[in-house]
Amino acid sequence: MEKIQFNLTNTLIDLYLFDGIFKPTGTTKLLVDSVITNCNGFVNKKILDLGAGCGVVAISLSKEGLDNNNFYASDLNENTVECVLYNANHNNCKINVKKGSLFEPWYQEKFDLIIDDISGVSNEIAQISGWFDGVPCESGVGGDILTNKFLEDSVNYLNTGGVVFFPVISFSDVESILSTAKNNFDIVECVARNDFMLPDSLKSHLDILEKLKASGYIDFQNRFGTIIWYTEIYKAYNKTY
Repeated sequence: MEKIQFNLTNTLIDLYLFDGIFKPTGTTKLLVDSVITNCNGFVNKKILDLGAGCGVVAISLSKEGLDNNNFYASDLNENTVECVLYNANHNNCKINVKKGSLFEPWYQEKFDLIIDDISGVSNEIAQISGWFDGVPCESGVGGDILTNKFLEDSVNYLNTGGVVFFPVISFSDVESILSTAKNNFDIVECVARNDFMLPDSLKSHLDILEKLKASGYIDFQNRFGTIIWYTEIYKAYNKTY
Protein backbone atom coordinates (compact mmCIF):
# COMPACT_ATOMS: atom_id res chain seq x y z
CA MET A 1 0.00 0.00 0.00
CA GLU A 2 1.35 3.42 -1.01
CA LYS A 3 0.47 6.65 0.81
CA ILE A 4 0.14 9.83 -1.25
CA GLN A 5 -1.10 13.36 -0.65
CA PHE A 6 -3.52 15.12 -2.97
CA ASN A 7 -3.36 18.90 -2.95
CA LEU A 8 -6.61 20.85 -2.76
CA THR A 9 -6.80 24.65 -2.59
CA ASN A 10 -6.86 24.84 1.19
CA THR A 11 -5.77 21.41 2.38
CA LEU A 12 -3.89 18.20 1.68
CA ILE A 13 -5.75 14.90 1.55
CA ASP A 14 -4.03 11.70 2.64
CA LEU A 15 -4.86 8.82 0.30
CA TYR A 16 -3.74 5.21 0.15
CA LEU A 17 -3.24 3.28 -3.09
CA PHE A 18 -3.92 -0.44 -3.11
CA ASP A 19 -2.29 -2.71 -5.70
CA GLY A 20 -3.35 -1.89 -9.25
CA ILE A 21 -5.13 1.36 -8.35
CA PHE A 22 -4.53 4.27 -10.70
CA LYS A 23 -2.50 7.09 -9.14
CA PRO A 24 -4.07 10.58 -9.41
CA THR A 25 -2.39 12.74 -12.07
CA GLY A 26 -2.33 16.35 -13.21
CA THR A 27 -5.48 15.59 -15.20
CA THR A 28 -7.17 14.36 -12.02
CA LYS A 29 -6.22 17.59 -10.25
CA LEU A 30 -7.54 19.72 -13.11
CA LEU A 31 -10.80 17.72 -13.18
CA VAL A 32 -11.34 18.07 -9.42
CA ASP A 33 -10.59 21.80 -9.44
CA SER A 34 -12.94 22.33 -12.40
CA VAL A 35 -15.83 20.53 -10.75
CA ILE A 36 -15.32 22.43 -7.49
CA THR A 37 -15.27 25.75 -9.36
CA ASN A 38 -18.42 24.92 -11.34
CA CYS A 39 -20.48 22.88 -8.86
CA ASN A 40 -22.68 25.59 -7.38
CA GLY A 41 -26.12 24.15 -6.68
CA PHE A 42 -24.97 20.55 -6.24
CA VAL A 43 -24.95 20.43 -2.44
CA ASN A 44 -27.12 17.52 -1.29
CA LYS A 45 -27.45 16.31 -4.87
CA LYS A 46 -26.76 12.78 -6.11
CA ILE A 47 -23.17 12.58 -7.44
CA LEU A 48 -21.51 9.73 -9.37
CA ASP A 49 -17.75 9.31 -9.91
CA LEU A 50 -16.93 6.87 -12.72
CA GLY A 51 -13.39 5.52 -12.77
CA ALA A 52 -13.12 6.16 -9.05
CA GLY A 53 -9.65 4.71 -8.53
CA CYS A 54 -8.72 5.54 -4.94
CA GLY A 55 -11.80 7.73 -4.42
CA VAL A 56 -9.96 11.02 -4.85
CA VAL A 57 -12.74 12.85 -6.73
CA ALA A 58 -15.59 12.12 -4.32
CA ILE A 59 -13.40 12.67 -1.25
CA SER A 60 -12.11 15.98 -2.63
CA LEU A 61 -15.64 17.22 -3.34
CA SER A 62 -16.69 16.25 0.16
CA LYS A 63 -13.75 18.15 1.65
CA GLU A 64 -14.65 21.21 -0.44
CA GLY A 65 -18.20 21.47 0.88
CA LEU A 66 -20.34 18.95 -1.00
CA ASP A 67 -20.63 17.08 2.27
CA ASN A 68 -23.61 14.77 1.91
CA ASN A 69 -24.56 11.11 1.81
CA ASN A 70 -25.17 11.10 -1.93
CA PHE A 71 -21.73 10.18 -3.26
CA TYR A 72 -21.57 7.14 -5.52
CA ALA A 73 -18.47 5.69 -7.17
CA SER A 74 -17.43 2.75 -9.30
CA ASP A 75 -14.43 1.36 -11.15
CA LEU A 76 -13.55 -1.76 -13.11
CA ASN A 77 -10.57 -2.55 -10.88
CA GLU A 78 -10.91 -5.47 -8.47
CA ASN A 79 -9.42 -3.51 -5.55
CA THR A 80 -11.50 -0.37 -6.03
CA VAL A 81 -14.24 -1.05 -3.52
CA GLU A 82 -11.85 -1.82 -0.68
CA CYS A 83 -9.53 1.07 -1.57
CA VAL A 84 -12.28 3.70 -1.86
CA LEU A 85 -13.95 2.59 1.37
CA TYR A 86 -10.59 2.64 3.17
CA ASN A 87 -9.83 6.20 1.99
CA ALA A 88 -13.37 7.39 2.61
CA ASN A 89 -13.24 6.12 6.19
CA HIS A 90 -9.80 7.68 6.69
CA ASN A 91 -11.17 11.04 5.51
CA ASN A 92 -14.54 10.82 7.29
CA CYS A 93 -16.54 10.57 4.06
CA LYS A 94 -19.41 8.30 3.11
CA ILE A 95 -19.34 6.82 -0.41
CA ASN A 96 -21.53 4.12 -1.96
CA VAL A 97 -19.01 2.24 -4.11
CA LYS A 98 -19.42 -0.67 -6.53
CA LYS A 99 -17.22 -2.61 -8.94
CA GLY A 100 -18.12 -2.52 -12.62
CA SER A 101 -17.54 -1.01 -16.03
CA LEU A 102 -19.00 2.43 -16.78
CA PHE A 103 -22.70 2.46 -15.84
CA GLU A 104 -23.12 -1.31 -15.37
CA PRO A 105 -23.37 -1.09 -11.55
CA TRP A 106 -25.98 1.70 -11.71
CA TYR A 107 -28.80 0.16 -13.72
CA GLN A 108 -31.99 2.24 -13.36
CA GLU A 109 -30.22 4.83 -11.17
CA LYS A 110 -30.15 8.54 -12.03
CA PHE A 111 -27.80 11.27 -10.85
CA ASP A 112 -27.56 15.06 -10.76
CA LEU A 113 -23.81 15.23 -11.38
CA ILE A 114 -21.67 12.61 -13.14
CA ILE A 115 -17.89 12.90 -13.27
CA ASP A 116 -15.91 10.83 -15.77
CA ASP A 117 -12.36 10.01 -14.68
CA ILE A 118 -11.94 7.01 -16.97
CA SER A 119 -8.81 6.59 -19.08
CA GLY A 120 -8.94 8.47 -22.35
CA VAL A 121 -5.57 8.13 -24.04
CA SER A 122 -4.50 6.10 -27.05
CA ASN A 123 -3.73 2.49 -26.20
CA GLU A 124 -0.41 2.98 -27.97
CA ILE A 125 0.54 5.67 -25.47
CA ALA A 126 -0.83 3.76 -22.50
CA GLN A 127 1.49 0.88 -23.35
CA ILE A 128 4.68 2.95 -23.51
CA SER A 129 4.05 5.69 -20.92
CA GLY A 130 3.98 3.62 -17.74
CA TRP A 131 0.91 5.59 -16.61
CA PHE A 132 -1.31 2.52 -16.54
CA ASP A 133 0.93 -0.15 -15.03
CA GLY A 134 -1.42 -2.78 -13.64
CA VAL A 135 -4.46 -0.71 -14.62
CA PRO A 136 -6.61 -1.65 -17.63
CA CYS A 137 -6.76 0.87 -20.48
CA GLU A 138 -8.91 -0.21 -23.40
CA SER A 139 -9.67 3.06 -25.15
CA GLY A 140 -8.51 2.02 -28.62
CA VAL A 141 -5.82 3.52 -30.83
CA GLY A 142 -7.66 6.86 -30.76
CA GLY A 143 -8.18 6.81 -26.99
CA ASP A 144 -11.85 7.68 -27.54
CA ILE A 145 -13.75 4.41 -27.08
CA LEU A 146 -14.47 4.64 -23.35
CA THR A 147 -15.10 8.40 -23.29
CA ASN A 148 -17.47 8.18 -26.25
CA LYS A 149 -19.31 5.29 -24.60
CA PHE A 150 -19.58 7.34 -21.41
CA LEU A 151 -21.02 10.32 -23.31
CA GLU A 152 -23.52 8.21 -25.21
CA ASP A 153 -24.79 6.41 -22.11
CA SER A 154 -24.65 9.20 -19.53
CA VAL A 155 -27.74 11.00 -20.83
CA ASN A 156 -29.79 7.99 -19.68
CA TYR A 157 -28.46 8.30 -16.12
CA LEU A 158 -28.97 12.02 -15.56
CA ASN A 159 -31.84 13.62 -13.74
CA THR A 160 -33.47 16.62 -15.40
CA GLY A 161 -31.00 19.49 -15.16
CA GLY A 162 -28.12 17.09 -14.59
CA VAL A 163 -24.53 17.82 -15.64
CA VAL A 164 -21.50 15.76 -16.65
CA PHE A 165 -17.83 16.69 -16.42
CA PHE A 166 -15.21 14.87 -18.48
CA PRO A 167 -11.55 15.35 -19.43
CA VAL A 168 -10.33 15.43 -23.03
CA ILE A 169 -6.65 14.68 -23.43
CA SER A 170 -4.75 15.58 -26.59
CA PHE A 171 -3.22 12.10 -26.54
CA SER A 172 -6.62 10.96 -27.82
CA ASP A 173 -8.89 11.71 -30.78
CA VAL A 174 -10.22 15.05 -29.53
CA GLU A 175 -12.41 15.64 -32.59
CA SER A 176 -14.18 12.29 -32.17
CA ILE A 177 -14.86 12.85 -28.46
CA LEU A 178 -16.19 16.40 -28.87
CA SER A 179 -18.36 15.32 -31.79
CA THR A 180 -19.92 12.60 -29.63
CA ALA A 181 -20.46 15.08 -26.80
CA LYS A 182 -22.20 17.58 -29.09
CA ASN A 183 -24.40 14.82 -30.54
CA ASN A 184 -25.68 13.95 -27.06
CA PHE A 185 -25.80 17.29 -25.23
CA ASP A 186 -27.19 20.72 -26.06
CA ILE A 187 -24.38 22.54 -24.25
CA VAL A 188 -20.73 21.44 -24.29
CA GLU A 189 -18.30 23.96 -22.86
CA CYS A 190 -14.61 23.89 -22.00
CA VAL A 191 -14.16 25.09 -18.41
CA ALA A 192 -10.42 24.51 -17.93
CA ARG A 193 -7.23 23.66 -19.75
CA ASN A 194 -3.68 22.84 -18.74
CA ASP A 195 -0.61 22.27 -20.93
CA PHE A 196 1.96 19.65 -19.96
CA MET A 197 5.50 18.96 -21.08
CA LEU A 198 6.17 15.54 -22.53
CA PRO A 199 7.23 13.19 -19.70
CA ASP A 200 10.57 11.42 -19.81
CA SER A 201 8.84 8.07 -20.33
CA LEU A 202 7.66 9.22 -23.76
CA LYS A 203 10.66 11.18 -25.00
CA SER A 204 12.27 8.08 -26.46
CA HIS A 205 9.09 7.24 -28.40
CA LEU A 206 8.70 10.35 -30.57
CA ASP A 207 8.46 8.17 -33.67
CA ILE A 208 5.29 6.54 -32.30
CA LEU A 209 3.83 9.91 -31.29
CA GLU A 210 4.53 11.39 -34.71
CA LYS A 211 2.87 8.43 -36.42
CA LEU A 212 -0.23 8.70 -34.24
CA LYS A 213 -0.43 12.45 -34.86
CA ALA A 214 -0.08 12.01 -38.61
CA SER A 215 -2.97 9.53 -38.52
CA GLY A 216 -5.16 12.02 -36.64
CA TYR A 217 -5.38 9.98 -33.45
CA ILE A 218 -3.57 12.41 -31.12
CA ASP A 219 -2.30 15.98 -31.08
CA PHE A 220 0.67 17.80 -29.56
CA GLN A 221 2.81 20.82 -30.33
CA ASN A 222 6.53 21.41 -30.59
CA ARG A 223 7.29 24.75 -28.94
CA PHE A 224 10.92 25.75 -29.36
CA GLY A 225 12.03 22.13 -29.05
CA THR A 226 9.67 21.22 -26.19
CA ILE A 227 6.80 18.80 -26.87
CA ILE A 228 3.55 20.07 -25.30
CA TRP A 229 0.32 18.12 -24.86
CA TYR A 230 -2.82 19.26 -23.04
CA THR A 231 -5.86 18.30 -21.03
CA GLU A 232 -9.16 20.17 -21.28
CA ILE A 233 -12.10 19.73 -18.91
CA TYR A 234 -15.60 19.93 -20.36
CA LYS A 235 -18.98 20.51 -18.79
CA ALA A 236 -21.99 19.18 -20.72
CA TYR A 237 -25.73 19.30 -20.12
CA ASN A 238 -29.06 19.52 -21.88
CA LYS A 239 -31.37 22.50 -21.81
CA THR A 240 -34.50 22.27 -19.69
CA TYR A 241 -37.64 23.76 -21.18
